[in-house]
Amino acid sequence: MISKTYLVTGAAGFIGAALAKQFIEQGSKVVTIDNLSTGFRESIPEGVIFIEGNCQDESIINQLNSYQFDAIFHIAGQSSGEISFEDPVYDLQTNAQSTLLLLKYALKTNCKKFIYASTMSVYGDQPDIPITEEASTLPKSFYAVGKLASEHYLDIYSKYSIDIVALRLFNVYGPGQNMENLKQGMVSIFLAQALTNKKIIVKGNPQRFRDLVYIEDIINSFTIFLGVNKPGYRYYNVSTGIRTTISDLLDKIIAYLPYEVSVEYSDSTPGDQFGIYGDATKIEKELGWKYQTDLDKGLKKMINSILTYNE
Repeated sequence: MISKTYLVTGAAGFIGAALAKQFIEQGSKVVTIDNLSTGFRESIPEGVIFIEGNCQDESIINQLNSYQFDAIFHIAGQSSGEISFEDPVYDLQTNAQSTLLLLKYALKTNCKKFIYASTMSVYGDQPDIPITEEASTLPKSFYAVGKLASEHYLDIYSKYSIDIVALRLFNVYGPGQNMENLKQGMVSIFLAQALTNKKIIVKGNPQRFRDLVYIEDIINSFTIFLGVNKPGYRYYNVSTGIRTTISDLLDKIIAYLPYEVSVEYSDSTPGDQFGIYGDATKIEKELGWKYQTDLDKGLKKMINSILTYNE
């Protein structure tokens, strides 16, 4: 097997660390850029070459000049709609500017594959039906605006014979999620509160709904594109197509915890979508990807992992 070299930005974070770990275990060489703003140095898998800094900093990008990558996976970035309202300029830099600089680097170094972690947030408010990629994009947060802008940059750069894919990830959860960040990651926020206080404070209506995708399925959606050689720009939903209300999610979490947990409701967060779930028919038909882990199984795995770690 020929060893490959990949850039995985954000390998100190939840998704980036899981993806980098899989590549390392397969014998590939992995380089990462991470500013450790929400990730942890100890989360970076052993063997990954670590460059500390911002992906929106051209001097940091220049440190990649000695590498020739078989593919770039751009996962790093501010990933909370709520936090994006606190510093919109930083959000724009970490999401959109970073993408532009990495696309420029890919073009300069003749890297022919670029895979981007986008988000279901680009859709904004939608009807209560499974949302396809053809739905209008109506972002409600600065975070979603930056992600959508990046998708347009990807489209433009794909004209230079680069195979570029944007994955519109729905709500990701699983072992390794940041339990300290209480403004990003619905499942991890609820679990962190339950573990710390035996009480979950929910911001918003309990009938809001989401499409929850397990981390292993997310990683598979990234790696599936390594076997595809099709220059141009494509974008896909990475979702289960299952509508899960906040109330149902809380019931499951509480049922799987070994102690009683209370729930309290408060005001909603700015830019929050009331509800969305995705139709993943396109990625299934074109590439054969389909989620494998249902919510009950995924939650049990995540909770068992956390409880075991805290013993």
